[in-house]
Amino acid sequence: MTKTRTYLDWNATAPLCQAAREAMLAAMDVVGNPSSVHGEGRAAKALMERARAQVSEAFGAQGADIVFTSGATEAAALALSGRERGGRGIHCAEVEHEAVSSWCDADLPVDRGGRVTVTKPQASAQQVANSETGIIQDLPEGLAVCDATQGFGKMPLAFNWLGCDMALVSAHKLGGPKGVGALVLKQGLDVEAGIKGGGQEMGRRSGTENLIGIAGFGAAAEAAAKALADGVWEEVAEKRDHLEALIANEVEDPIFVGKDVARLPNTMSLITPGWKGETQVMQMDLAGFAVSAGSACSSGKVKASKVLTAMGYTEEEAASALRVSIGPEVSKEDLERFATAWLAAYGRWRKRAA
Repeated sequence: MTKTRTYLDWNATAPLCQAAREAMLAAMDVVGNPSSVHGEGRAAKALMERARAQVSEAFGAQGADIVFTSGATEAAALALSGRERGGRGIHCAEVEHEAVSSWCDADLPVDRGGRVTVTKPQASAQQVANSETGIIQDLPEGLAVCDATQGFGKMPLAFNWLGCDMALVSAHKLGGPKGVGALVLKQGLDVEAGIKGGGQEMGRRSGTENLIGIAGFGAAAEAAAKALADGVWEEVAEKRDHLEALIANEVEDPIFVGKDVARLPNTMSLITPGWKGETQVMQMDLAGFAVSAGSACSSGKVKASKVLTAMGYTEEEAASALRVSIGPEVSKEDLERFATAWLAAYGRWRKRAA
């Protein structure tokens, strides 16, 4: 059977992995509320704590507190809102996801390679890797908040050697379900609950826990850690590099953002000045390929990427970016077919632009 669609937008959300699917289906049969003290409640609680241990082990966060949330956005709000209300402002760079930068003074400098300079770690938030470009940061010791959302599961990473106070993670970026994430807290550190009520999640986040989603998160985190240890993402990097070579062989002076610095193994950010990224996305969609012009959380906003303008690219260049983000299930042949379709569209655009 001919394949009609190829999914190349893993940084927006990764496909649900089999381990997560099975864990979620099993959790649907667990009737108890994790806060109840009877047998059914204890069974639900045990399932939730198993998932907490799985996330902790996969993220190298033994001894830290794992607070389950509805996702990394809520985790960012839980970590940063108290700082903002207390008048102890947190600094970040414009390359941060809006879930973080919305709470911060986005005034940290960014160089052309997308690297951020942090001078006061205890008063700063910084990402491990950028969702649009894949560029990886060198995190300073003592960082207040680290957004590990894109790095977790794709690169060697452990909370206990990051040296930060708090970290944000999300399930659906590594093969888990959408709508669940966590705030990871250094032992002994506390935050003010943003959602008050029954005092669940160690008093940090009230409300009955999303047991099905949490079970899926735990299973996905465990599976992601195994895949990383098995060298799966090294193979992904080879496929990404193959795609870039196919394009570079046919396009004069292509702009691959972050190619000269450390990047996530699965991310290609390509700028074609004058050819709108949104137009490329629509054309590739019609050709059967799901790609992106930037962060999925900014979908519908037809404007230049703030990440790229912060790096020094022009408004035109920043509005002409295409992101291809892949995963282990994407084959070399998938990427060759994509390259053929993209180069054909590129050729048509060049003729019109001439």
